[in-house]
Amino acid sequence: MIDFIKGGHKNRRGTRGRAIWAVATVAAAAALVAMTGCNLGPKANLDKGQQLFTQKCGSCHTLTGAGTNGAVGPNLDYAFKQARANGMDDDTIEGVVKAQVENPRPAAPQQTDVYMPPGLVDGDDLNNVAAYVASVAGVPGIKAPVFQPPAFFATNCGGCHTLAQAGTTGTTGPNLDEALKGMSAQQISQSISDPNATITPGYPPNVMPQNFGQTLTPDQLTALVQYLQTSTGGAASGGGGGGGGGGKGK
Repeated sequence: MIDFIKGGHKNRRGTRGRAIWAVATVAAAAALVAMTGCNLGPKANLDKGQQLFTQKCGSCHTLTGAGTNGAVGPNLDYAFKQARANGMDDDTIEGVVKAQVENPRPAAPQQTDVYMPPGLVDGDDLNNVAAYVASVAGVPGIKAPVFQPPAFFATNCGGCHTLAQAGTTGTTGPNLDEALKGMSAQQISQSISDPNATITPGYPPNVMPQNFGQTLTPDQLTALVQYLQTSTGGAASGGGGGGGGGGKGK
């Protein structure tokens, strides 16, 4: 989303400056977007947009509606709050987000090494993310969604993992009904937040997303681990096999 990071470098200084710069950037981008007319394309998939935002943007951006609290890039609620109060509508915000993703800008004028990688999402994915952000960013009174581990797993993990309780049949990562038996809560937690710590035999590293440790709050991670333990018949008190490299824990 707006002002991500370059090359994994996380520069957390100048947060206030970035926030002010973000608001100014939103205003400038909005002026350009206003000249492009209304959005007449197909209706966006907001659920898909939320999923993509959480995976690709949430570790760097705060967005209350998505339940993310990243602090590397600007707080998107803050960036759009005043714009909404001034009458900016969802279509215009959507256009601003698209413009930022397609043409990333520094987090602040003096921080040219802190910006969002270009091409983070494109095509329909970009449309979905932009529409989702526009639907929640800076909306007065919006609350963080209630975290539901079964829904989170089905949306974010089921495409790669088999888990009978969730009704998922993915084969990119290990079958969790087998892989998680006997594992302790600590081991499962590590396999989610640091999936390359222990690589599951037969699966390559770096397949599973590496940022769940940042996008999930500690309480959410604990709830997800409990769900996985319960779904696979619990865990032995002393723990069991290895961790989740290649997607084992998720």
